[in-house]
Amino acid sequence: MKAFEKPLFTMEIGSLAKPAWRVKAHLGEPVDAADLAEARLWGERLGIGGYGALLEALRAPDSPGRRRAALEWSAIYALRLLESAGLDFVFDGEQWRREMYEHAISAIGGFAFLGEVRSFDNKYYRKAACIDRPWRAGPIYLEEFLFAKSMARRPLKVPVTGAYTLADWSFDEYYRRAWMARARGPRAIREGAKRDMVLDLAREVLRPELRDLAGAGAEWIQIDEPAATTHPSEWEMELFVEAFNESASGLPCRVSLHNCYSDYSLLARYAPELRGCWQISLEFANRDSRRPGTSDADRPGYRALRAFEEAGYGGSYGLGVLDVHTDFVEPPELVRDRILYALGVVGWDPGRIQPCPDCGLRTRTWEVALAKLGALVEGARLAREAIGCEGGL
Repeated sequence: MKAFEKPLFTMEIGSLAKPAWRVKAHLGEPVDAADLAEARLWGERLGIGGYGALLEALRAPDSPGRRRAALEWSAIYALRLLESAGLDFVFDGEQWRREMYEHAISAIGGFAFLGEVRSFDNKYYRKAACIDRPWRAGPIYLEEFLFAKSMARRPLKVPVTGAYTLADWSFDEYYRRAWMARARGPRAIREGAKRDMVLDLAREVLRPELRDLAGAGAEWIQIDEPAATTHPSEWEMELFVEAFNESASGLPCRVSLHNCYSDYSLLARYAPELRGCWQISLEFANRDSRRPGTSDADRPGYRALRAFEEAGYGGSYGLGVLDVHTDFVEPPELVRDRILYALGVVGWDPGRIQPCPDCGLRTRTWEVALAKLGALVEGARLAREAIGCEGGL
């Protein structure tokens, strides 16, 4: 059975935590005995052949080859972890990327990094200012994808950061200065500058990157837009939709949207306008009860799904069924109940629900991440069994 045709197929969303040995080696620092033990433990646990070469590289002095080895081996380890959990679609846990914003901006001309700021989950990233019209200085995700493609044993889904978020999370000096020269008032300056910046990033940077990924064999690209709905106005939402459509419409691959911790009642109104968006991945589990069972069948965290259905969105849903901000390992029965509730909302069509974590699991240990993902896979199996499609449609 083709992976896309499997009912209730499971998938990753994005990031995994980076092993200490990967972080230290990539920074050019020595590793200690505990780091080597961790690399050995997970190499054996995940059945990774030849991991002795990693241990040898980690013991060596700093060099470009050692840094490259740390990136590649951490990507292999992450792929094998997600495959071991049983996910139907995997990627490399974003092991090549320091952070979703900084990684992309580093490959885009016209930006200058200014300093570190804290994100909502108490992690830090370097924030940049746009000082010139952006251009794609080189491939952003292509090398990472090609390596993952050469190593993966299951189908891949490639996460990328969207144009709206890249612009929204940056300071703007170039476009605002140009619009101030026109002296049309503060609102016109603000809106005109942001629109030009967002759409230039979509047209000149993101779309060429997505086109190259698709040309290299990417069958599914996920556009991450956490900034969508953070400015709840009609103008901002229309700009977000325009940027998505400029980036993604007409590509020869599947394109989906991932949006988490947002105002879904607002996003739902604009979801039908996203051209070529075959799936929207949303977080729900962190809003939901932890209790499985029929007495709790009306899952409170998942009621926002109805807003998308009522607005006329007819695509699929990446259904967040794992809370990524807690070590609580969801029982498979709880995952099953969450899936079954969502199926009831979409008319019991298992082709429209794809279970996944709420967001990336980068704040969890690999031990916890593996346990959670195992529960996800088993919960999806229980849901298929409950509706009588375990063997497929």
